[in-house]
Amino acid sequence: MSKNSLNKKVPTQKTKGWSGRFSEPVAELVKQYTASVNFDKRLAEFDIAGSIAHAQMLGAQGIITKKDLSAIVKGLNEILAEIQAGKFEWLLDLEDVHLNIEKRLTDKIGDAGKRLHTGRSRNDQVATDVRLWLRAVSDDVLTGISKLQTSILDLAEQHADTIMPGFTHLQVAQPVTFGHHLMAYFEMLKRDAERFADCRKRINKLPLGAVALAGTSYEINREIVAKTLGFDGVCENSLDAVSDRDFAIEFSASASVLMMHLSRFSEELILWSSPRFAFIDIADRFCTGSSIMPQKKNPDVPELVRGKTGRVYGHLVGLLTLMKGQPLAYNKDNQEDKEPLFDTADTVLITLEIYADMLRGISVNKANMRQAALEGFATATDLADYLVKKGMPFRDAHEVVAQAVKHAVKKGCDLADLPLEELQQFSSMIANDVYKMLTLEGSVASRNHIGGTAPTQVKQAIARARKILS
Repeated sequence: MSKNSLNKKVPTQKTKGWSGRFSEPVAELVKQYTASVNFDKRLAEFDIAGSIAHAQMLGAQGIITKKDLSAIVKGLNEILAEIQAGKFEWLLDLEDVHLNIEKRLTDKIGDAGKRLHTGRSRNDQVATDVRLWLRAVSDDVLTGISKLQTSILDLAEQHADTIMPGFTHLQVAQPVTFGHHLMAYFEMLKRDAERFADCRKRINKLPLGAVALAGTSYEINREIVAKTLGFDGVCENSLDAVSDRDFAIEFSASASVLMMHLSRFSEELILWSSPRFAFIDIADRFCTGSSIMPQKKNPDVPELVRGKTGRVYGHLVGLLTLMKGQPLAYNKDNQEDKEPLFDTADTVLITLEIYADMLRGISVNKANMRQAALEGFATATDLADYLVKKGMPFRDAHEVVAQAVKHAVKKGCDLADLPLEELQQFSSMIANDVYKMLTLEGSVASRNHIGGTAPTQVKQAIARARKILS
């Protein structure tokens, strides 16, 4: 090799954190394809928090000087202020949020800024940033769930004794109260809150210190950083720490279950608000009209919740697919975890907020609910229970009531409208006291046990639920 070739200067990318190895610049199309700054800049606040904690640890361990530490912390806080004021210039050439902030820091404070990256890699840095961000999002989701639960409780309390038909197979089954029906969704959301809270425990482990994949030869103290950032502990295997995205998948799975619950609720709101049911009216501010049919009032919000549920499901499947073929440790594939995760979080948070408000704007048509409960022989099971209490085996009672329903269908009336003598054709055990069992009020009141639809039980369930939220 000639002396001239050794001394020959090659083009370098001065703005890159890894440019020295390369002999030509990255192609413009590749820059656009590989850059993540357009979406990962939302991690800036958490990136800076992680960097400050890392710098403080380096200072405490004597890896950087107190002077450099002071300059780094001051510079990062100034950069955070620039970002919050909208004055920070994000550069595509710098790929991501991390290099943009590091380059700005170096421009501000010189060589001290270059020392910040000692003992860490973008691999453990980004894993830490995402966990910090997702921990905060999880707290916001839990708050949103609690607010929605409060809206449900307020509506359920107003309608603890409002009778409506309960359905199986979307056929009238037995009478229930609207308050009891609403409390079923409270229970679903309670499980959702438990899932997110449990997921948060696994989010709250610190990857920083794993560096690229193998740890570092510097005498770092990961526990100091974990304590500073409020983590419960550290990720204990460096390979796993930088490559793990289980926490993102688990969050997305919890989000998918939550959205499934809200989609089910939405389907009922859509049905109940249609003229065929006319059980409820959704406030105008949550609906739109038709461009051609002036009479239309479309329940757009619950319809969109149904649609966005599929979107969240898609993100979960996307993350699972993203991870399924990756060898240890970090791979560039993992850049693709952020957009689906960000969109999932955004979708869940706005859905919870708008849903809580929408429930406060619902008005209930009690008369229509009650009339619907009178259809479909909703108290047939009560007649069977009546006969069982008189001593008839349940299977026999079931057959007797089936014959009575068949008779009522032919006559075009409800069981409660049949004269006593006609009911007694099916069983001599039937007496005048049967009619109080065949009323809607009698039916719901008889389910007077924990979990039952009796108004007293609904009110007790609401009281217990409010204690959970307090």
